[in-house]
Amino acid sequence: MPIKLENVAIAVRDLEATIAFFTDLGLTVLGRDEVSGEWADTAVGLDGNHVKLAMLQTPDGNGRLELFEYVHPDAIETEPTLPNEIGMHRVAFSVDDLDDSLEIAARHGCHPLRGVATYQDVYRLAYVRGPSGIIVMLAQELKEG
Repeated sequence: MPIKLENVAIAVRDLEATIAFFTDLGLTVLGRDEVSGEWADTAVGLDGNHVKLAMLQTPDGNGRLELFEYVHPDAIETEPTLPNEIGMHRVAFSVDDLDDSLEIAARHGCHPLRGVATYQDVYRLAYVRGPSGIIVMLAQELKEG
């Protein structure tokens, strides 16, 4: 049976601010919803599960990001993920212009963890601390010619 990645879901502190960050980087909002009820409790494993969510998509149509903000139960704040921690790590995007993307991120108060690096003369990239502490990798392919 083939398998297909549908989306990556991320719980966020402020849904609107996080949508603004990712749409400014070039993703589009496919839809929004508010979900709760017995089916949501069963699927997620939390009694009284109630979230506001938005589904975003990359311009090529291949990548989807589900962002959700808890209404109930209360969201649990955690320390921002470190690059060497086990578990969900980061979300990565290819961009046409890394400098432009970093300027957009900075307008949202989101900055590289350390700076811009070059990987084997193939990519210029940076890890950015995004909204709700999400690590976002932005990578620009270096073309010869």
